[in-house]
Amino acid sequence: MTSYSADGHCTGDHCVTCSDEAVPVEVLRLRGGGLADVDAGGGRVEQVSVALVDAAVGDTVLVHAKEAIGVMT
Repeated sequence: MTSYSADGHCTGDHCVTCSDEAVPVEVLRLRGGGLADVDAGGGRVEQVSVALVDAAVGDTVLVHAKEAIGVMT
């Protein structure tokens, strides 16, 4: 979990609000409402939004802060 120092800077390993990190994941299942289950690695399945991209099952998408921001080709 991310924590903050007295001056407001992130002190954790990963900060969802200020990191530029996007992670490639595979779409396993499309759900209603613009959501999808993805293979997050290590046997973990996570739910993310794919509302901003045209993703299909089997696609690899770049995810930042639980939002798919691009489809990799």
